[in-house]
Amino acid sequence: MSSSGTLGRYIALSPEVIIWARCLIGAGALFLILKITGIPIFIGWGRLFRMVAISGLLLGGHWVMYFYALQYTSVAIGMLSLFTYPVLTALLEPWMLGYRHKWSEVLIALLAFSGVFFLVPEYSLGNNITVGISFGVGSALLYSLRNIMLKKNITEHSGMTLMYYQLLILSLVMAPVVLIGDWGSNVVAIAGQWQPLLVLGLATTAIGHTLFVMSFRYFSITTISVISSLTPLCGIIIGFFVLSEVPESKVLIGGAIILASVVIESARSIRQNQSR
Repeated sequence: MSSSGTLGRYIALSPEVIIWARCLIGAGALFLILKITGIPIFIGWGRLFRMVAISGLLLGGHWVMYFYALQYTSVAIGMLSLFTYPVLTALLEPWMLGYRHKWSEVLIALLAFSGVFFLVPEYSLGNNITVGISFGVGSALLYSLRNIMLKKNITEHSGMTLMYYQLLILSLVMAPVVLIGDWGSNVVAIAGQWQPLLVLGLATTAIGHTLFVMSFRYFSITTISVISSLTPLCGIIIGFFVLSEVPESKVLIGGAIILASVVIESARSIRQNQSR
């Protein structure tokens, strides 16, 4: 998953076209894996399907906004603004699952967003970096909502099956955006970028995101957040070697604050769970 930032900057297509191709490739790969392994595919048309459809749309919105964030900024800023999502999850989970917030969660959220303050050069939508960070934080919000929704339902079916349905639904929903209008140019552009799109669809999406969803069955979302806090660090390193992007000192300070808030919140949650 760390490769998504560099690929989002590298692929010279609009975010909508990238995400459609990503979903199409990922859904095709997961369908083959499900058929080969014999894992049940059909989940019915009831409550679970509606949940998967809604969470899939949230995932699509998250991806499109994230890739806009990357195109407006850099690998470092795009990924770090997205990685406010674990703290947003800590704020949203009590509200969505019906239990009381703690002041510590609010303070940690404020710490995380103070890190975002270091990323923002000026508070003006005329500045591309500010626009990109806004997309990144919006992407984080949608990602948090999607993860909480999936966490509540992951025990019913394989994470691979749920991911397949999300990608399939997204590829169908987004097809008109790509194929209506100048569809010929879009198809030619996709064909010209097939190698990085294949990496994005297979390695980052079909494998990376499916393993991420499957981990919900075995770990709390907070514990997963600790592990995934390495993602932007790895992504920045990949961006340095592939795109020669060197983060500024302010970005590194802001990133350190954001990741510190994630680790603090995760450690607090783990201690709380162990004391139960």
